[in-house]
Amino acid sequence: MAKATIEVVQALRQTAANLQNKAPYQWGHMGSCNCGNLAQVVTNLDKAAIHQEAMRRHGDWNEQLFDYCPQSGLPFDHIIDTMLDFGFTRTDLAHLEKLSDDAVLANLPQGKQYLKRNKLEDVIKYLLSWADLLEKKLISGMVIDKSLFESVAMLV
Repeated sequence: MAKATIEVVQALRQTAANLQNKAPYQWGHMGSCNCGNLAQVVTNLDKAAIHQEAMRRHGDWNEQLFDYCPQSGLPFDHIIDTMLDFGFTRTDLAHLEKLSDDAVLANLPQGKQYLKRNKLEDVIKYLLSWADLLEKKLISGMVIDKSLFESVAMLV
């Protein structure tokens, strides 16, 4: 699963917010599908640039993730590199495209359910559930320095 970092959680939430605010969504378009919308947030590229680079090679996101080679020098592999460096895994991205990660689905407010991969409302639900899951993981791993509280108590 993706690294539980503030930046990853923010990227997921920003992608969901963009989609809620009518960002272009088209499941069959490499720059405006599930992964494409997240890639826009992570890479700061627009949908057209992402799609153009993806079209230099055959396949959808799942196929390109499978064929990914960090030494290829291909521009789309650089986009994938950026997403991996940001904290996502190839498996995460494949699951995002299909809305299929069991942990994310189990974390939905209504419990585990089937989400349709090309339904905008379901993509938003998935992104927010994933962000919530990573946020819980992030918070549970935090260590709080108790001496900070002692310093504040002395001031009161």
